[in-house]
Amino acid sequence: MTRRAPVLFALVAVGVLFAYPFWWLLSASLKDRSHVFDNALLPSPVNPQNYTEVWRAVPLLAWVGNSVAVGVAAAVAATVSSAVVAFGFARFRFRGRTVLFGLVLATMMLPAAVTMVPVYLEWHAVGLATTQVPLWAGNLFGSAFYVFLLRQFFLGLPAEVFDAARVDGAGPWRQFTSIALPLARPGLIVVFVFELKAAWTDLIRPLIYLREPELYTLPRGLKAVLDRFGQGGEAQWELVMAASVVATVPMILLFLVAQRYFVRGVVTQRVEE
Repeated sequence: MTRRAPVLFALVAVGVLFAYPFWWLLSASLKDRSHVFDNALLPSPVNPQNYTEVWRAVPLLAWVGNSVAVGVAAAVAATVSSAVVAFGFARFRFRGRTVLFGLVLATMMLPAAVTMVPVYLEWHAVGLATTQVPLWAGNLFGSAFYVFLLRQFFLGLPAEVFDAARVDGAGPWRQFTSIALPLARPGLIVVFVFELKAAWTDLIRPLIYLREPELYTLPRGLKAVLDRFGQGGEAQWELVMAASVVATVPMILLFLVAQRYFVRGVVTQRVEE
């Protein structure tokens, strides 16, 4: 126990360091306007009505629903499409496979800002530039990072299982759906959670595409809350903090639910190596 004490102390210290910003945010959201930035970790007095006020002032429930819909759609699209591509690179042998996979990975070095305008023009050309579709539909073409991640999982699966399935008459699609996907479930969940988090916290694309408040996702809605309550000498920062807590808590709960899959995915990768 004495040997582990420094490690445990370091873990607790790092945990407190990372938890402090959220605790400060939660505390600030329960303070009155004059005490928001007093840096006290416990609000006094406690003003839970800040949440009621911001809930009445802006359509937070609609924004939460939009973020859930967009996030789930983006995560499902990225997970499924990337898994299909990754399985092809992992299990099929064809001329130019290595070069093609290298080109896929090379797209990760292309900054998103470079394609921002051309992609917008494409969505505008098909009449979808002011809808939520551009926030998730691009994931139908997969992600280079997720393709690389899932390919590593598929390469680690026993080849004998796929050979036996092929002898039994299972085609590539049956092998993919009945063997590869169930065995790579930790990797798929990691990809799903990564993309859900990315879509949930994305602000740039909602700023570009969303015009109507009823279509806003939570990050775009928080920007509207900041513009409305965080400007001028009478800024209502307590309402901004309350809205920020509403946007933050779901991702914390998601991590708590999915953390065991992160650990399992790391263990799987280390065993394969």
